[in-house]
Amino acid sequence: VQLQASGGGLVQPGGSLRLSCAASGFDSDYYAIAWFRQAPGKEREWVSCISMSFGSVYHANSVKGRFTISRDNAENTVVLRMNSLRPEDTAVYYCAADKWCSAQTHRYTYWGQGTQVTVSS
Repeated sequence: VQLQASGGGLVQPGGSLRLSCAASGFDSDYYAIAWFRQAPGKEREWVSCISMSFGSVYHANSVKGRFTISRDNAENTVVLRMNSLRPEDTAVYYCAADKWCSAQTHRYTYWGQGTQVTVSS
Protein backbone atom coordinates (compact mmCIF):
# COMPACT_ATOMS: atom_id res chain seq x y z
CA VAL A 1 0.00 0.00 0.00
CA GLN A 2 1.24 3.44 -0.90
CA LEU A 3 -0.14 6.86 -0.06
CA GLN A 4 1.05 9.96 -1.89
CA ALA A 5 0.17 13.32 -0.37
CA SER A 6 0.44 16.56 -2.33
CA GLY A 7 -0.84 20.13 -2.45
CA GLY A 8 0.74 21.94 0.46
CA GLY A 9 2.18 25.41 0.26
CA LEU A 10 2.23 28.92 1.64
CA VAL A 11 -1.03 30.82 1.94
CA GLN A 12 -2.16 33.99 3.67
CA PRO A 13 -4.61 33.88 6.58
CA GLY A 14 -8.13 33.51 5.28
CA GLY A 15 -6.92 31.75 2.15
CA SER A 16 -7.54 28.25 0.83
CA LEU A 17 -5.54 25.18 -0.08
CA ARG A 18 -6.38 21.79 -1.51
CA LEU A 19 -4.51 18.68 -0.37
CA SER A 20 -4.71 15.36 -2.21
CA CYS A 21 -3.88 11.83 -1.10
CA ALA A 22 -3.55 9.22 -3.83
CA ALA A 23 -3.85 5.64 -2.60
CA SER A 24 -2.68 2.47 -4.31
CA GLY A 25 -2.17 -1.17 -3.48
CA PHE A 26 -5.34 -1.86 -1.51
CA ASP A 27 -6.83 -5.29 -2.19
CA SER A 28 -10.23 -4.23 -0.94
CA ASP A 29 -12.59 -1.27 -1.29
CA TYR A 30 -13.18 -1.31 2.45
CA TYR A 31 -10.76 1.19 3.85
CA ALA A 32 -10.66 4.71 5.20
CA ILE A 33 -8.30 7.59 4.66
CA ALA A 34 -7.58 10.24 7.23
CA TRP A 35 -5.60 13.43 7.46
CA PHE A 36 -3.43 14.26 10.43
CA ARG A 37 -1.21 17.25 11.03
CA GLN A 38 1.80 17.96 13.18
CA ALA A 39 3.06 21.39 14.10
CA PRO A 40 6.61 21.91 15.40
CA GLY A 41 6.91 20.80 18.99
CA LYS A 42 3.39 19.37 19.08
CA GLU A 43 1.89 15.92 18.87
CA ARG A 44 0.34 14.64 15.67
CA GLU A 45 -3.32 15.70 15.57
CA TRP A 46 -6.20 14.09 13.74
CA VAL A 47 -7.96 16.41 11.27
CA SER A 48 -10.48 14.52 9.12
CA CYS A 49 -11.39 11.06 7.89
CA ILE A 50 -13.52 9.53 5.17
CA SER A 51 -14.65 5.98 4.58
CA MET A 52 -13.89 5.08 0.97
CA SER A 53 -16.58 2.40 0.95
CA PHE A 54 -19.43 4.14 2.79
CA GLY A 55 -18.58 7.81 2.28
CA SER A 56 -18.93 8.65 5.97
CA VAL A 57 -16.97 11.77 6.87
CA TYR A 58 -15.61 13.06 10.16
CA HIS A 59 -13.88 16.31 11.07
CA ALA A 60 -12.11 17.52 14.17
CA ASN A 61 -13.90 20.38 15.94
CA SER A 62 -10.95 22.66 15.24
CA VAL A 63 -11.56 22.45 11.47
CA LYS A 64 -15.29 21.80 11.28
CA GLY A 65 -16.97 24.27 8.94
CA ARG A 66 -13.64 25.23 7.33
CA PHE A 67 -12.22 21.95 6.01
CA THR A 68 -14.03 19.45 3.79
CA ILE A 69 -12.88 15.94 2.99
CA SER A 70 -14.11 14.13 -0.11
CA ARG A 71 -13.29 11.04 -2.16
CA ASP A 72 -12.89 10.05 -5.76
CA ASN A 73 -13.20 6.28 -5.75
CA ALA A 74 -12.42 5.98 -9.44
CA GLU A 75 -9.08 7.61 -8.83
CA ASN A 76 -8.57 6.21 -5.30
CA THR A 77 -7.94 9.77 -4.19
CA VAL A 78 -9.03 11.77 -1.19
CA VAL A 79 -9.10 15.57 -1.25
CA LEU A 80 -8.98 17.86 1.76
CA ARG A 81 -10.24 21.34 0.91
CA MET A 82 -9.11 23.85 3.49
CA ASN A 83 -10.79 27.25 3.63
CA SER A 84 -10.50 30.21 6.00
CA LEU A 85 -7.02 29.09 6.93
CA ARG A 86 -5.49 30.39 10.13
CA PRO A 87 -1.87 30.63 11.30
CA GLU A 88 -2.60 27.84 13.78
CA ASP A 89 -3.34 25.52 10.85
CA THR A 90 0.37 25.64 9.98
CA ALA A 91 1.74 22.11 10.16
CA VAL A 92 2.98 19.16 8.17
CA TYR A 93 -0.11 17.32 6.94
CA TYR A 94 -0.07 13.54 6.58
CA CYS A 95 -2.59 11.16 5.07
CA ALA A 96 -3.05 7.75 6.63
CA ALA A 97 -5.14 4.69 5.85
CA ASP A 98 -6.62 1.66 7.52
CA LYS A 99 -9.86 -0.24 7.57
CA TRP A 100 -11.89 2.18 9.68
CA CYS A 101 -11.88 5.86 10.58
CA SER A 102 -10.37 6.73 13.92
CA ALA A 103 -8.98 9.84 15.56
CA GLN A 104 -6.15 7.83 17.09
CA THR A 105 -2.78 7.81 15.39
CA HIS A 106 -1.91 4.24 16.35
CA ARG A 107 -5.01 2.89 14.59
CA TYR A 108 -3.50 3.57 11.18
CA THR A 109 -1.19 1.10 9.51
CA TYR A 110 -0.29 3.05 6.38
CA TRP A 111 1.10 6.57 6.19
CA GLY A 112 2.03 8.87 3.37
CA GLN A 113 4.84 11.38 3.41
CA GLY A 114 3.95 14.78 4.80
CA THR A 115 3.19 17.95 2.93
CA GLN A 116 3.90 21.33 4.49
CA VAL A 117 1.12 23.86 4.94
CA THR A 118 2.16 27.32 6.08
CA VAL A 119 -0.39 30.02 6.84
CA SER A 120 1.33 33.35 7.19
CA SER A 121 1.09 36.92 6.01
